[in-house]
Amino acid sequence: MVGSERLTNRLLNIYLPLVFYVVFLLFPFYWMSIVSVKPTNDLFDLKFNPFWIQRFTWENYTYLFRETDFGEWLKNTLIVSVVSTALSLSCSIFAGYALARLRFPGSNFLGVGIFLAYLVPPTLLFLPLAQVIASLEIYNTYWALILTYPTQLIPFASWLLMGYFRTIPREIEESAMADGCTRLQILVRMILPLSVPGLLSAGIFCFTLCWNEFLYALIFMSSGPMKTIPVGVVSDLIKADTLFWGSLMAAAVLGSFPIALIYSFFVKYYVSGLTAGAVKG
Repeated sequence: MVGSERLTNRLLNIYLPLVFYVVFLLFPFYWMSIVSVKPTNDLFDLKFNPFWIQRFTWENYTYLFRETDFGEWLKNTLIVSVVSTALSLSCSIFAGYALARLRFPGSNFLGVGIFLAYLVPPTLLFLPLAQVIASLEIYNTYWALILTYPTQLIPFASWLLMGYFRTIPREIEESAMADGCTRLQILVRMILPLSVPGLLSAGIFCFTLCWNEFLYALIFMSSGPMKTIPVGVVSDLIKADTLFWGSLMAAAVLGSFPIALIYSFFVKYYVSGLTAGAVKG
């Protein structure tokens, strides 16, 4: 009887909530997937079960690649996200290490100020950034986004890496300095290899933010084939009161696949990097 009661309690208190949570979490992806492979007429016909596929078709994906510039949107989004992430991560490594290890006047104030800069809404920054982009004459180019995205990415990534670097024992660096290593050699040869979870956490965060960003992409790079996926989907698949639901969901599935793939491979390092950086500060 005791074993039966324990099993019942585990089912009610652990497994049932987990099943509910998993269904709740995965249902949007399931819905996007089934809508993307349904004919358009089936979406509005009440005689068909909306939660299942009666007739399978690839026409929504075909329309996406033949009638729109989705391939170009995908390429643009990938280039901007990868380069912006690399640039932001490179700057954040040096900023985070300096704030974590070096002592100079105003270092604590500067650390807080960098994080507060991340809290500034992008809607307050796009007007002055638009003037900078116009003066540099880089509208509707990759550089328009590559140079503006780090304004949001570097503050948070620096703060995250600063917390992670502080979890690494100082004795390692002191021993290396006693052997004649410079600060740069210590950073490259010792700190960075030990900071892989933190680097992956910051990199995934930066890449995700770049991949999903809409406002700056709409303002600085939204004409012709230079659109990114968020801007292209909204501008080309939503026309007045006409929504191409099948192709919209197909674009959502393809657009979310790279992010889901990255998280599935690096989720362990992502979680450990966030938690390690949050414990010591």
